[in-house]
Amino acid sequence: MAQSVPPGDIQTQPNAKIVFNAPYDDKHTYHIKVINSSARRIGYGIKTTNMKRLGVDPPCGVLDPKEAVLLAVSCDAFAFGQEDTNNDRITIEWTNTPDGAAKQFRREWFQGDGMVRRKNLPIEYNP
Repeated sequence: MAQSVPPGDIQTQPNAKIVFNAPYDDKHTYHIKVINSSARRIGYGIKTTNMKRLGVDPPCGVLDPKEAVLLAVSCDAFAFGQEDTNNDRITIEWTNTPDGAAKQFRREWFQGDGMVRRKNLPIEYNP
């Protein structure tokens, strides 16, 4: 099941970071676009450093070559300035799907010895 070809590139819009703006007494949602710019189908999964505050929908999926998906990154209400937000980020992990696999996400694609790539998007909170 190991993939000998490393996963190709993805693009994200925004490319470098996600910014949330105050006030933080209500839930915020920010949309990011993930584009599979490679020539192979990929499976992706999203992780966050703060499960309580940050959520991503959909958290995982499969993208055909050149296909894109819009992800909703949500930030729940929190006490700005009283909680540590320095390390908040989301991480997109992706890997090539096995040849002939159905277009349905499988967690085990990430648990074998195939190559998994990662892209970190730090989260910035403006007061």
